Amino acid sequence: MMKIEKSLLAAICILPRLVFGQALDPALLTKPLGESWPTYSGDYSGKRYSSLKQIDQSNVKNLTLAWVSKVTPGAGAAGGGGRFGGGASAVIIGGEGTADMGGGGFGGASSVRASILEVNGILYFSMPDNAWAADARDGHELWHYFWKTKGGTHIGNRGLGMWGNWLYMETPDDFLVCLDAKTGKERWHKEIANFNQQYFSTMAPIVVGNHILIGTGNDLDEPGYVQARDPETGDVQWTFYTVPVKKGDAGLDTWGSLDGAKHGAGNVWIPGSYDPETHLYIFGTGNPSPAYTNPPSRAGDNLYTCSIVAVNVDTGKMAWYYQVNPHDTHDWDSTETPVLVDGEFNGRPRKMALHADRNGYFFTLDRLTGEHLVTGKFSEAANWVKELNANGQPIRSLEKDSTVAGSLVSPNNEGATNWPPPSYSPDTGLFYVPSNEAYAMYYLTETDPRGAMGLGGKEEDGLGTMGGYLTAIDYKTGKVAWRHRYPGTGGGLGNGILTTAGKLLFAGDLGGNLVAYDSANGKILWHTHLGRVTNAPETYLLDGHQYILVAAGDTLYAFTLY
Repeated sequence: MMKIEKSLLAAICILPRLVFGQALDPALLTKPLGESWPTYSGDYSGKRYSSLKQIDQSNVKNLTLAWVSKVTPGAGAAGGGGRFGGGASAVIIGGEGTADMGGGGFGGASSVRASILEVNGILYFSMPDNAWAADARDGHELWHYFWKTKGGTHIGNRGLGMWGNWLYMETPDDFLVCLDAKTGKERWHKEIANFNQQYFSTMAPIVVGNHILIGTGNDLDEPGYVQARDPETGDVQWTFYTVPVKKGDAGLDTWGSLDGAKHGAGNVWIPGSYDPETHLYIFGTGNPSPAYTNPPSRAGDNLYTCSIVAVNVDTGKMAWYYQVNPHDTHDWDSTETPVLVDGEFNGRPRKMALHADRNGYFFTLDRLTGEHLVTGKFSEAANWVKELNANGQPIRSLEKDSTVAGSLVSPNNEGATNWPPPSYSPDTGLFYVPSNEAYAMYYLTETDPRGAMGLGGKEEDGLGTMGGYLTAIDYKTGKVAWRHRYPGTGGGLGNGILTTAGKLLFAGDLGGNLVAYDSANGKILWHTHLGRVTNAPETYLLDGHQYILVAAGDTLYAFTLY
């Protein structure tokens, strides 16, 4: 009894430190990823490479479950007891709507697809309309915030941003919400976009200095954009449109008309990366609209859709761009997070941005200038390209557009890769990406270009797959170094990747397993079956223990060595 009482007293003594935590030190965001996980990719570079190496190839086989915690979204939620049980905290309710969507994902499933922040022993994470704080030591819930929505597309939420003691979340009905990280109480909310124009917002806000960087999407025909907001007030500092919206805008000559351009989409729904040296925020943009048809208004390359774009974070002015998919006709967004790498290229140091695109091609760019360095094909099945032009851009074969008779195309609409984040290891010099080798027939169902807005005008019938893979790419050549096929006969994508200084790569496969691989060759070193892994694994160090953290649906799992 005395031992139990002492343990209970010790737990009570540390409770205030756990609940109230400490503010995020902004300097942490500019350092290589280490003990914490303070932003979407862990650090600004997008590498998802951690310097932690307590867990390594020699001992990863001894990983064991440290705790498991299930959360329940919605206004009347209960759960989140963590390893030691106990009830959930009271739900804090905000929002301007009346609908209780209860959280979400595809098919209404409640799943954590987001990156999970770990700062000073506290985890912060989200689903659509929901945000939580939990104890990183045992997973028990500290607070739960629920946003009553006006509706919208509850396809997923990429995570939270943090500035000092404040958290930021985008909602499906297009608000930016600021929460007190200590209590979960709402400080304010501001409209991001016009909900009545079919926008929806899923991106994890990125904090750079005194800028909260956000993006929004629209599957109909409004312009995509990135905004910088004031972290204290939520007021707009600048807006960068990804398509021309008025006469005189750069790129207008790559569209058939101004009207076509300003309704041309180019949505931004996955966070980019930031280069502190140049003050450039580097991100990818989405497909043009209409996505599958070719009205006269869409004549040309359609800048700056399907591009990697660098803007000055203080002014919102574009420094450079590189279009990886001119005049896209298959909804292959190029929003996948660019990875910033310092390394050798052709015998001399280069500062680079690496990008594996939904269209099946990999690109290495100079991140200071946008100069093209490498184009490589990482999807064996991709069959839509006629040629690479002098600037390394894939030029489509017209016969692979949607046709009335049907066109056999790979990738399918899901893409050779998609939103699950890639990783890069400086130990191996390899870029890692989940990939999918699938075919589909694309049928043109609307021949009148006036009747095919947004994603309309086509029907897609899946035909088969060569499987889903974990793919490792040499950034110097663009060639695949090795591939590991995920188990099962179907295709699809895994859910993001983590690499560490322990010479390990962690990823969820298509069989519901969390797997540790040798990052040099893809050899499996450890695995555990969780069900459907739904986000990219992460790692943090707390009380001398390195943890591996991952979500499977509505449940968080943390593993460590004992």
